[in-house]
Amino acid sequence: MELDIALRLDPEHVSVVDAHEDPRYAELIHMALADARTVVNVWAGSGAYEPEDRHVLAIEPREVLALKRPPLRPPAILATPRSLPLCDASVDAAMAVRSVHEWGQEREQGVREMRRVARGPVVILTLDISVSAELWLQRDYLPWLSELNKEMFPTIDELVRWLGGTVEVQTVPVPRDSTDWPLSSMWSRPEQLCDPASRARSRTLATLPAEELDRGMSKLARDLEDGTWDRRNGHLRALYEYDVGLRLVVARP
Repeated sequence: MELDIALRLDPEHVSVVDAHEDPRYAELIHMALADARTVVNVWAGSGAYEPEDRHVLAIEPREVLALKRPPLRPPAILATPRSLPLCDASVDAAMAVRSVHEWGQEREQGVREMRRVARGPVVILTLDISVSAELWLQRDYLPWLSELNKEMFPTIDELVRWLGGTVEVQTVPVPRDSTDWPLSSMWSRPEQLCDPASRARSRTLATLPAEELDRGMSKLARDLEDGTWDRRNGHLRALYEYDVGLRLVVARP
């Protein structure tokens, strides 16, 4: 079973602007970078969450995306996470935003490379799959997604071990009105998942087999219609934010 999202998502069809930055996440990331003046962004894509007030070195292995970076972003260096073209301790900080799970077999080496080149903090925004697997979407409707995540995402313990040294793991609750991570922000709005246009905004759902997605969404539609979803999960509708497993992992020297 092929589960590598980096291979299943064709870069030719990935939007240059595949995220709408949420200022609340941006603030957390930029605070974690502390007073770093030079930052390497690994698997940089369109440059989401890159600080504009610092010198950024963007590393992007996919030539299509490297060439399509917005003109106001620094140009990308074509390189892979497993071998960053930087000397030891040559930048103040390193960052990777919701991308480590796309690195496939390069995940461990890429994380260790970030630690090698950064004098200061290494900042990684990722998902704790042990938490996300317990959410209603995966638990009741898309269990295949949990299996996919197990193949793609390193565990938090693995990230901590690969980084070494002093590592802080911060829970990042997802607000119901988040402008980023469309799938994660639907935790209190299940009706949106029944809308094909809303589902199309999620790159994650694009990796699922069509039959699995159709089966899960049909079950969700039935549960919404007969009130089953609200009996089980209706309390979520009253919350402003919720822990869906988003984690900010920060390694410090």
